[in-house]
Amino acid sequence: MPDEITLRPVTADDLDLFEQEFSGPQGAGPYQWFGFHSPAGLRRRFAETGLLGPEGGVLSVAEKEVTVGRVEWFPGSWGRPDTSACWTLAIGLIPAAHGRGTGTRAQRLLAEYLFDHTRAERIQAWTDCANLAEQRALEKAGFVREGVLRSAQWRGGQWHDQVIFSMLRAELTAGDPS
Repeated sequence: MPDEITLRPVTADDLDLFEQEFSGPQGAGPYQWFGFHSPAGLRRRFAETGLLGPEGGVLSVAEKEVTVGRVEWFPGSWGRPDTSACWTLAIGLIPAAHGRGTGTRAQRLLAEYLFDHTRAERIQAWTDCANLAEQRALEKAGFVREGVLRSAQWRGGQWHDQVIFSMLRAELTAGDPS
């Protein structure tokens, strides 16, 4: 299964799927549901940039060429952005794609892509402390658990602790963990 996972630019049909699958709590899941929002912003960005640019982007996750989700990246910084920037990644998969290694492979592919095509030294991701499946996926993809960000995310009427993971450029070239 993981060898059948690819990343590719988002298409207009993918946007329809994202709206259908991620617009409510059932599709977004308990760790990514932040309330209803307008899809107009995503569609506008798609029309303007194809969701790819120097400040981040979105790629579709495909399994056997069928879209099953998306990965995205956006800038983060641990100091002045011109000297301490990194990428933060995120993933959203349709429920049918959960539990089969798809997220692990997609996040690994995105890390490889970002290290190949940007000067990033660090790529990071975080997830809810209770999201054990995503924590395992990140570790299997080669990310290293760094610690807990206390009360870092507001969701569902309360603050949630997040676990932060990272991968450094040298760790990627050390070999594929899969």
